Amino acid sequence: MSTTAPVVPDSSPIVLEKAEIRSWKAPIAFGVFVLISIILFFGFARHGESTFRLSEKSDAIALPTVTVDSFVTTAIVTILLIALTAWSAYLSYRARRTPLWVVIVFSLLFMFAFLTWADSGSPYPVPVTGLLLGTISLAVPLVFGALGGVVSERGGVVNVAIEGQLLAGAFVSAMTASLTGSWVVGLIAAMVAGVLVSFLLGAFGIKYLVDQVIVGVVLNVLVIGLTSFLYSKLLAGNPQLLNHPPRLPSWPIPVLSDIPIIGKVLFDQSIIEYLMYLAVFLVWFGLFKTRWGLRLRSVGEHPEAADTVGINVNSTRFWNVALAGAIAGLGGAYYTLGSVGAFSKEMTAGQGFIALAAVIFGRWDPIRATLAALLFGFATNLQNVLSTIGSPVPSEFMLMLPYVVTILAVAGLVGLSRAPAADGKPYIKS
Repeated sequence: MSTTAPVVPDSSPIVLEKAEIRSWKAPIAFGVFVLISIILFFGFARHGESTFRLSEKSDAIALPTVTVDSFVTTAIVTILLIALTAWSAYLSYRARRTPLWVVIVFSLLFMFAFLTWADSGSPYPVPVTGLLLGTISLAVPLVFGALGGVVSERGGVVNVAIEGQLLAGAFVSAMTASLTGSWVVGLIAAMVAGVLVSFLLGAFGIKYLVDQVIVGVVLNVLVIGLTSFLYSKLLAGNPQLLNHPPRLPSWPIPVLSDIPIIGKVLFDQSIIEYLMYLAVFLVWFGLFKTRWGLRLRSVGEHPEAADTVGINVNSTRFWNVALAGAIAGLGGAYYTLGSVGAFSKEMTAGQGFIALAAVIFGRWDPIRATLAALLFGFATNLQNVLSTIGSPVPSEFMLMLPYVVTILAVAGLVGLSRAPAADGKPYIKS
């Protein structure tokens, strides 16, 4: 009698091959700027010297003015840009993402070469400190608006009403600060105004299930019309009483404000800039390191799963939309208390939509959205600097730059921009 040995099944683990996803968007974008560099710096080469002024007369520590050869500098930078583009293409071929720091270095090198080319032969040096100061000033409301957009959309509510929140904050802060003589009251009132606009967004978009994009657009039109009407009827008739708010005082931080270049840019500012630094950190830390952030992201990604573990989805969304409005409203106060010093009709001039583009450009991440807002502020301020140094580039082209970058961001040409899965989708409890 013969016996056969039992067949022992193979117990070795099954290894699944990981699918390789190659994204060529970063190297393609780099390649476009390399092509622009070659055309600009070689096809329209400028031979001469470019000067960069690193210090102002009021700086505690004076740095020497830097002078470089325009053509040699732009040629060397172009070679470095080509090398970074090649490396990005290699990473994409290996199915790896291009690191964020590479994008930042590439951008800084390109802008340095562009400024060198633009200032070639000009008797006026490039004011580096002034360029950075203007960037921060123009980016403050964009950063607050973008942070409000990140908080709202991470919770699943599309916040097209950032423009209205900024404008409402600007109007209410101007009037309340003028009446009370206190910029502190103005800042608090601006946050309240942003919350009120958000309450309407939450009520119609979350409770009554109205399309959130439509609600946001309607709220923007409503706030523009309401503030314009009140400005004409109230503020314009008595500007000394109702539209003359106290300006935010400058609070230089000892020692840090004396650091060359970055000292005045980062540490010799008003309280609202310092609140901006704090807000960026708190939103980032809250979203990714706390229970609140986990709950917020869960209702924005998978509300059904969040509901099954006891999270009230619509309540979480509503109150976080209100928080987003408070953040954006604080940004609106910067127009009247920190920048302009008085309210005027439609003074936000579409900056809320630029902030929304920064949210998309930053991939719904507070740090990336802040960097995108700084980029838009830099592009806006650059046209002022170019006109000062007598650049051959028409200022109208530089004014177009933030909107061109916005189109590229929305089109997804700057990388994969995936919104939270439930963003804009109302949740109906089954």
